[in-house]
Amino acid sequence: MDRSQWTVLFAAWLGWGFDIFDSLLFNYVAPTCVPVLLRIPLGTPAAAAATLRWTGILTSLLLLGWAAGGIAVGRIADRIGRSRSLIVTMAMYSFGTAACAFAPNIWWLVVFRVVASIGIGGEWVCGAAMVAEIVPEKRRVDAGALLYTAAPMGLFFATFVVYQIQGVYFRGTPEVAWRYVFLSGLIPAAVTLAVRVMIREPERWKKAAEKARPARISELFTPAYIALTFSGASMAMINLLTWWSVNAFIPTVAVGLANRVSAGASAVNVTVLAEQWKALATNAFDAGALIGVLLTIPAAKYLGRRNMFIVYFLGGALSIMAAFGLPLSPETRLYMYFPIGATVWGITAAFAFYLPELYPTRLRGTGAGFCFNLGRIVAAAGPFLVGGIAARGANALDTAMQVLFYVGWVPIVGLLFMPWVIETRNRALPD
Repeated sequence: MDRSQWTVLFAAWLGWGFDIFDSLLFNYVAPTCVPVLLRIPLGTPAAAAATLRWTGILTSLLLLGWAAGGIAVGRIADRIGRSRSLIVTMAMYSFGTAACAFAPNIWWLVVFRVVASIGIGGEWVCGAAMVAEIVPEKRRVDAGALLYTAAPMGLFFATFVVYQIQGVYFRGTPEVAWRYVFLSGLIPAAVTLAVRVMIREPERWKKAAEKARPARISELFTPAYIALTFSGASMAMINLLTWWSVNAFIPTVAVGLANRVSAGASAVNVTVLAEQWKALATNAFDAGALIGVLLTIPAAKYLGRRNMFIVYFLGGALSIMAAFGLPLSPETRLYMYFPIGATVWGITAAFAFYLPELYPTRLRGTGAGFCFNLGRIVAAAGPFLVGGIAARGANALDTAMQVLFYVGWVPIVGLLFMPWVIETRNRALPD
């Protein structure tokens, strides 16, 4: 790869990393942000109940906006270009997130989060299509997987920034600290200016745009493409449904295990252990994801795309069922998030190269955007379920682990779709 190709990959990497960064900020500040906007005293039972309810609502809206943005922007990227669409989406989620800092009430927060979510959903489509079209054929898998390493990096950066703002600089004023957290969403806006200078439209897209008719979503269901659409959409839907179900339950499981182990201890000790175990589970999940993402490179090249999905889905099912079905010690159960991250989150990287491989250039953004984001519509019901379980108090842990055990059957269902998965190994990117 030459310098210009590395530059495009780096620009898309930044876009996806800050995409994840902006999308997670609300999760960190919800316990203070929601009560303040609803004018409920912090630390009260009413504040806790409102936080659960509105976290579920806003997370589901994030997923729906993410899906809408991914599908709509994919079509736009096929019409006006990858780099232009990338810049627009990065600016949209940057300013949408920063605007949350000025929300006077919960309803304006909803509006700003929806705006940000549309940009967040659209950015992935532009970056994945652009990277697939500009790198050499033999480097497409490597570049697609490297692009997805930005996701765990975005999570690490969000954790660091939130801690510095809420835990160091504004730790004595939680009622205003959350506004500065949302303001940090402007960081990607500054990066957007640099990205605009660094990247150019792929020559492959420019040639296709000169002679191709505009893409339509309805084309994805014509005889020429419906098998491809089913292949991409089914794999993405299974993976995203599993990922969101597992990820959303991490705080519930970690806090529940900490409360059970430290029963009878002081409230301060219980809180400290709960925070430590949340960090342990999250870091294990994140570290596993980074390794799993990189392992998709040899898996896709040597096993092929279909066998790669089989290995990861089977590994994800076994990891989830073992983590929440076996009689493990509490800490061992939390460490089990490492293999879950390596399989359930790791395989998500494959969609950055697999979905663009399915469609010709003029339909690539539309097809990849539709397939990848269809699963988010299904997954949007997850946060409501999580909020309901968490609200059950003492029974939350046992109920959550029981639900998570059965989530392990979702990738098993995905294995049933393998006869219809289109193999794209050793195929050139279609024009």
